[in-house]
Amino acid sequence: MSVEQERPRPVRAGVDEPVEVRFRVNGTPTVLELPARVTLSDALRDHLGLTGTHVGCEHGVCGMCTVLVDGQAARACLLFAVQLDGAEITTVEGLGRPDALHPLQESFGRHHALQCGFCTPGFLMSSYDLLADRPDVPPEDLPAELSGVICRCTGYRNILAAVQQTQQDFPGGIPAPGNCGVRALAGRAAATPARGPEPMAEQVAEAAGPVDIVLPDGEPTVAVEITTAVEVAADRIWDVFDDIHTLARCLPGAELTEELGHRQYAGRARVSVGPIKLAFRGVAQILEHDRQTGRLRVLAQGQDTGGAQTQAEIVLCTASHGTSTELRADARVYLTGRIAQFGRALAGDVSRRMFEQFAAAVAQAATSGKPPEGPVKAPSALRLMWASLLDRLRRANR
Repeated sequence: MSVEQERPRPVRAGVDEPVEVRFRVNGTPTVLELPARVTLSDALRDHLGLTGTHVGCEHGVCGMCTVLVDGQAARACLLFAVQLDGAEITTVEGLGRPDALHPLQESFGRHHALQCGFCTPGFLMSSYDLLADRPDVPPEDLPAELSGVICRCTGYRNILAAVQQTQQDFPGGIPAPGNCGVRALAGRAAATPARGPEPMAEQVAEAAGPVDIVLPDGEPTVAVEITTAVEVAADRIWDVFDDIHTLARCLPGAELTEELGHRQYAGRARVSVGPIKLAFRGVAQILEHDRQTGRLRVLAQGQDTGGAQTQAEIVLCTASHGTSTELRADARVYLTGRIAQFGRALAGDVSRRMFEQFAAAVAQAATSGKPPEGPVKAPSALRLMWASLLDRLRRANR
């Protein structure tokens, strides 16, 4: 048998058939299921929420999407994610933290080596690669060495000054990226060490018992405080809160699938806003359930097959007003992947509408003494648009 015949046949996949790829991103083990044609830049931005990798020409010319692949600079728009199984990838988010910038980032700030900022991630990663490989590069060679990234604001002089200053400050070699480690991948927040997307997916899929839920540190993607009044006495509201199965039936788009013990529950949830349709599998844990003080506190996390991830802390409080009840929700929500494209304003609107539907379903269940018939549907994109427009008109006319 020839050597050619001994080689394993390549795996073939259809155009939209998902292929599993495993790599490390900024030190975090990550597993995604992606169509073979998804580029690394789209995987980083749309599936992991790491939007620091900018996309410009998508032809490998402008250099905006430069990242490090196994320690070498590469154009993320020219690589398919499935090519990188087992690779180590570093993005601009891994270079430094907001409270501990990498020396190269600090130098860019001191020299005002940025204007609109669109090319800045590409220049940071490209210049890091240059100084890591050639710490003694002659200053006169810097323009040619950094010409692979285009600055449309023509701020090259300050960029070159920033890179040259960093070179002078660290003649023995530039420090390694300072924000890489096992953490929850949350592009808008620096996270403490936690279970990444791969362990979370495995835990949810194989949840035979309680799992750890650890929220990222830092600012949440969305923080909402919502208050509504329901014409039902607080005691009857808490009758619903005491029955986890009835309570789960009141959550828009949610379904309870398994009790894991220790006040942990596995379930599914569907979210659909415009063209974005997500199906999450997740785990929720009740940390506080105090009928006397009117406080219910829950941690939750979930992930869909495309890598979109959500983690949240939700506190529900009730205040009795005779035959009516004030129901308040405070939530800190961390979004990663396609769901993060909603943005803060839209995510806030989605949260408010879903809470209003939840409150109405709770009131109905408390009044009838039985859970809602059929699942409570999440708000449609059209309904959200009209509701948001009406809210803005009301505020403008006050």
